[in-house]
Amino acid sequence: MSDPSNVSEGMSVGVILGFPPAIAEELQRWRASFGDPMAGVIPAHITLVTTTPTLDWETTRQHVREVARAQAPFMVTIAGTGSFRPISPVVYIKVEDGFDACVDLHEKLQTGPLQRDLPFSYHPHVTVAHDVAPESLDEAETVLKDYRATFPVVSMGLYEHDADGIWQLREELDFGTETDNDAGAWAADAAANSGGPASSH
Repeated sequence: MSDPSNVSEGMSVGVILGFPPAIAEELQRWRASFGDPMAGVIPAHITLVTTTPTLDWETTRQHVREVARAQAPFMVTIAGTGSFRPISPVVYIKVEDGFDACVDLHEKLQTGPLQRDLPFSYHPHVTVAHDVAPESLDEAETVLKDYRATFPVVSMGLYEHDADGIWQLREELDFGTETDNDAGAWAADAAANSGGPASSH
């Protein structure tokens, strides 16, 4: 994990909800089984803020911290499958319980230094197949249609999209607390436990 003090200005950031290790690993195995080449580098997650440029890292960090401090932990249930086809070759697991909380968080985060116009309306989801053959997308949508998992969400991860195109965890921010967890040994451990994305999918 690189030193957060070295974060460059004019960077791109993202914010995600990670999953408990057992659920993240199970969904990662499923994603690999559908032939998705990104399965090995994109643990399961719910994106709150996709790749968003910012010119002021400190202002952005304080903004995300303030949203986290005001957010209470909540339960998420993911269940059943959906697809963004034909607009995008993506099959996902739906966010059932916690959908509105994700939308609310997204709307609070995508203001101030992270304000931007998005090409599509925000729709919380968990990608399980992306950019694979149509038959593999069909398989993912069918095989996981009865999938269901429920877990608490108690924090969110703030990531930088680095020069190599990889997402680097900068802070894992606990909900409803004053903690200030700069990236480092603790954050590296948090990334391993919650899983961070290498892309918005």
